Amino acid sequence: MAANLRLTASAAAELARQAAVAGTPGQMHLDLTPGDCAEHVIRIRPGHLAGIAIARADGVTLHAPENQLGQLQGLCLDYRGDLSGGGFLIRSGAGIEPCACGSAFSRT
Repeated sequence: MAANLRLTASAAAELARQAAVAGTPGQMHLDLTPGDCAEHVIRIRPGHLAGIAIARADGVTLHAPENQLGQLQGLCLDYRGDLSGGGFLIRSGAGIEPCACGSAFSRT
């Protein structure tokens, strides 16, 4: 894999579920957009839109734009669901400061 991005088991399972529902089994795409509360916000969409494979787990491959690999280095993507919904979350690592919203982060 091109980036050192880690998927938790719950994130991999949700990515696989969303890919299957969208009709793109095993293929998901992650990219970063500018954030209001932090430097970067993750955006996850079904399919292999562009870029290269950055993580693979439980039958799903996550792709991202090659020019964003440096920003994705060292991230851990998690998923939390409850009765009111769910969402993907960034878990902190070295040099990463996650926002309270969970889906945004800045590099320190």
